[in-house]
Amino acid sequence: MQDIQTHTLAIPGVDLVYDVRGPLPPTGGHRALLMIGQPMTAEGFAALAPHFADRTVLTYDPRGLGRSVRKDGRSDHTPQQQAADLHALVQALDVGPVDVLASSGGAVTALELVATHPDDVATLVAHEPPINAVLPDATAAERARAGFYEAYQAKGSGAGMAAFIAMTSWQGEFTDAYFAQPTPDPAMFGMAADDDGSRDDPLLSQSSWAVTDYRPDANVLTAAPTRIVVAVGEESAGTYTARTALGLAALLGQEAVVFPSHHGGFLGGEFGYAGKPAEFAARLREVLDAG
Repeated sequence: MQDIQTHTLAIPGVDLVYDVRGPLPPTGGHRALLMIGQPMTAEGFAALAPHFADRTVLTYDPRGLGRSVRKDGRSDHTPQQQAADLHALVQALDVGPVDVLASSGGAVTALELVATHPDDVATLVAHEPPINAVLPDATAAERARAGFYEAYQAKGSGAGMAAFIAMTSWQGEFTDAYFAQPTPDPAMFGMAADDDGSRDDPLLSQSSWAVTDYRPDANVLTAAPTRIVVAVGEESAGTYTARTALGLAALLGQEAVVFPSHHGGFLGGEFGYAGKPAEFAARLREVLDAG
């Protein structure tokens, strides 16, 4: 087992908390491997990171999430700000270029990092980034997003999360049949319908809409020295984030690489949404070694 060293990087507007597994600077001829998510924090990589004991692994809590307390008076989460934070981290640690495994909203942040600071990243594995603009039904996807937001505003987190699950598990484009469905009952997913009155959840509120509204610039990304690999889970086929992954891959003129499991394929069982972290790690290693 690698020791985990936790540090704080004070940058304008936030005390950014990050974890280091392994030596700095990296040894053994491997680049540092940065794992990022959004709105997931570093703890989501607890099952995956130990599979890379031969590498220096970096994880962090994005600005305003988990341990990274923000001081800028804002509550929005944007790829642009988070990419700037990651650039500051890579620069402060003097470890660039790094390899990056980025999942969900973290993959959107990583795309922005490559677009703005391409020399920071050698290989980016972008796992199921939720980007509406790459979908043929982008307008309908925005309407579906508004649906779970409205459920959250009306009835709280249980109702909002139930509507979010319904959206992200829907097969194919968001058609009239999708919008004709009744609002799902949280009990269908084993969740309580209680409303604690809070409306600041980064997933269910509008604070992270800049993530799904992101518009990747294909010309900028393909011109970067970074090797970009778009990844999609084998169990995700037909769902929203699988479709966005395929759409991004097509935009970049490539085919998505299939990874084991689902959208959270690297997760352990402690989060109630277990993936296949060992198999996911093996596939990730193959992809990184191919670079």
